[in-house]
Amino acid sequence: MNKEKIDVENMFQSIYDFPNQMEEAIKIGKNINLSKKYKNINSIVLAGMGGSAVGGDLLSLIFGKYLTVPFFVSRNYTLPNWVNERTLVICSSYSGNTEETLSVFEEANSKKAQIIGITTGGELSSRLKKNSLDELNIPPGLQPRAAVGFSLIPLMFLLKRILDIDVPLESILIDTTKLIFSLREKYSLQNSRNNSFSLAQKIYKKIVVIYGETGRTDKLAIRIKGQLCENSKMLAYTNEIPEMNHNEIVGWENNSDYFDYYAVLWLVELESHPRNLERINITQDILKKINIDQHTINVSGDSFIERVFHFIYFGDWLSYWCAILSESDPTPVTKINFLKSELESRDG
Repeated sequence: MNKEKIDVENMFQSIYDFPNQMEEAIKIGKNINLSKKYKNINSIVLAGMGGSAVGGDLLSLIFGKYLTVPFFVSRNYTLPNWVNERTLVICSSYSGNTEETLSVFEEANSKKAQIIGITTGGELSSRLKKNSLDELNIPPGLQPRAAVGFSLIPLMFLLKRILDIDVPLESILIDTTKLIFSLREKYSLQNSRNNSFSLAQKIYKKIVVIYGETGRTDKLAIRIKGQLCENSKMLAYTNEIPEMNHNEIVGWENNSDYFDYYAVLWLVELESHPRNLERINITQDILKKINIDQHTINVSGDSFIERVFHFIYFGDWLSYWCAILSESDPTPVTKINFLKSELESRDG
């Protein structure tokens, strides 16, 4: 199987270069120049879709224990009613032309919220400049889902600064980047010594259900689900422990003729809540009794931030290898492009 013939637009290189992207994103974050002072913030909204929204999810995951104000990720055309002049609204759109994010921008502006944008350009950049608002510029040229380093790391520096979060962020991210550099030769190999490739061999023909843990790996499950959908062109779904123990677990009962089509991935963190770890173990036993194909993913890393980025990187490679095994070019998202063109034709 010749991956070069399948991966026509070279998604391989985008994933391989992710630690380089992290290095550049750290430089961007360190050199953020804000023209305004952001005071009396009592809530934060990150508005974005797709990979940009996942950047917000991961931001809330990483800084969860440090945040002293509510953090909400908006994946919609509108804002919650409680947004006001004390709300920091971060509008994140890689292209700058995401219509839902532009709609939120206008509403945030009308509510006199404190607005910052992160984008490569486009209409969002134009509106930020027109209103003399701060803008974090990130490099263009990538698929938005492949630019998670750019959509996440500068915002980590931004929140640390605005909320005065006491964490040695730069040194942690430098260590994290070193870890990701150390992994890329292994994960880029198309053989069984690469556990992202060997797992892909087991799941690429299946519908994937990813279970994370609330507050630890739930947002990572969303990231990996999105990568499997877009890169691998596979159906994938997520839920989280402990919530799934209160409903979805019962769903693994009827329609058992279809269970062979499913694979379950468990994202297990080194610092899981002890009771959630017990729940995971018991749930795995329940699914084992009905012969569900299950795989546990746990990753190395000295800090939680290191492990978050390790999960991201593993998931990206997993989705890449699933695409190659299915002989699908990982880059094109034909159905998304068709949907956007149809929406444009029906505008107004």
